[in-house]
Amino acid sequence: MFSSLNEWLWQEELWLPPNSTWAQLEDRDGLVFAHPHHMLAALPLALVLVALRMVFDRFVALPLSRWMGVRDPVRRQMQPNPVLEKHFLQTGRRPKETQMALLSTQCGLTLRQTQRWFRRRRNQDRPCLSKKFCESSWRFVFYLCSFVGGISVLYHEPWLWTLSLCWENYPEQTLNLALYWWYLLELGFYISLLITLPFDIKRKDFKEQVVHHFVTIGLIVFSYSTNLLYIGSVVLMLHDCSDYLLEACKMFNYAGFRRMCNALFVIFSLVFFYTRIIFLPTQVIYSTLFDSIKNFSPFFGYYYFNTLLVMLQMLHVYWFLLILRMFYGFFKKGQMGKDIRSDVEESDSSDNDEAVPEGLQLKNGVTQGSGAATTNGPRSRATGRLANGHTRAM
Repeated sequence: MFSSLNEWLWQEELWLPPNSTWAQLEDRDGLVFAHPHHMLAALPLALVLVALRMVFDRFVALPLSRWMGVRDPVRRQMQPNPVLEKHFLQTGRRPKETQMALLSTQCGLTLRQTQRWFRRRRNQDRPCLSKKFCESSWRFVFYLCSFVGGISVLYHEPWLWTLSLCWENYPEQTLNLALYWWYLLELGFYISLLITLPFDIKRKDFKEQVVHHFVTIGLIVFSYSTNLLYIGSVVLMLHDCSDYLLEACKMFNYAGFRRMCNALFVIFSLVFFYTRIIFLPTQVIYSTLFDSIKNFSPFFGYYYFNTLLVMLQMLHVYWFLLILRMFYGFFKKGQMGKDIRSDVEESDSSDNDEAVPEGLQLKNGVTQGSGAATTNGPRSRATGRLANGHTRAM
């Protein structure tokens, strides 16, 4: 049954150009070709990368974060409250004003105390800066090594500079051993990202990241299996050009080096714009759509490969819109703001997201005002803490 399924899956009519067969890609006369089963080695390699990352985080990234001055915020613990905890886990992390008032009544707390409990509870689930730094530093090291390795492998290849040569004598293109190892390392890394996905920091574009990982793995496996290594390696190189800059930018941001972070952010944005918004669609995707079928008619693999590339490009456009939003804040404020994909640590005095309507009375006769009266001035802080002559617990 397995052999029948395997034979059906790898039909030559699906994956190879017309009048091409798998027999043409068999190793012969000292010539080595890419074969689908080569990619199975990426599975144990992914596990090795996961283990290597754990060692790197503990013995390299974490000490480096302390050396660079990364400090995790001190989070105040909230008092255990079964009613609020149940609502937090089952109903929602951000109750509406009516729900907040009802919960405060049920628990015998003031509205401000209930708000503060939910803020502290949300902060408890947010990743600390040192974890963010470790994650970014690991990706920075890999992307930088991959970029340098890719340059050393592809720099002397003529098809890197003239994309139409990627289709010369296709599919009978021999396999370069260095290219194989670079491909295998890239595939193993993206599989390792899927393995660690449940433990990594979940940002607001989590779903898009998952789609990106699956599309990338699909492109790598398909391009290797059908000997589309030349054009596939160009796509990988374009991604590695900017990814290490982004991770370096994050590292300096977490460490508080604002000027270096701002400079890297500008460089990253320009590289991202040229490689993924300009060059990829106008050169690479154009070549896969038109140059590839000059010598053969379209087939299933042609449509499949281009569909994955278009999906990848749509994700690039989405992320570039986020970059533009950050750029807007950069020019408006003179420095790069927070990563708009990440949640922000909430302080105990941050009531902007849960403003209480004017006129709502707290217990013990203390009125919670709105607007300027709820800012962080000395007078408002004193009012917020005092009730009936004693200090209210923060």
